[in-house]
Amino acid sequence: MQIQMPRRRQKGETIIPMINVVFLLLVFFLLTAQIAPPTPFEVTPPDSAADQAARDQDVLYVSATGELAYNAARGEDVWPLIEAGDPAQPLEIRADGAVEATTVAALLKRLRAAREAGAQLVVNGG
Repeated sequence: MQIQMPRRRQKGETIIPMINVVFLLLVFFLLTAQIAPPTPFEVTPPDSAADQAARDQDVLYVSATGELAYNAARGEDVWPLIEAGDPAQPLEIRADGAVEATTVAALLKRLRAAREAGAQLVVNGG
């Protein structure tokens, strides 16, 4: 007498290993991502033809109305922090494109007295 064994049904492919890989990638990217602080107010830099990207450092923001922001300080409170910074490092300025040129010129003159390295004005590449 010959007894036939019932055929085993093939199991479908499991997606558990793929879920594990995606989860590990998600954790990796979350741990290695650098979270940038939000800007204190909306700034639209002027346009430029140069192809040099801005470096990541402390930034002095200038609004269209001439309001200043540096780290957590606002207005005239930014100057003690700027003067206490490293004088050999140029300060990055992100000014709105609509700010008056005389305001930026006065700001650069005051920065020249506070920092020997001066400042770098960030503009949009064109």
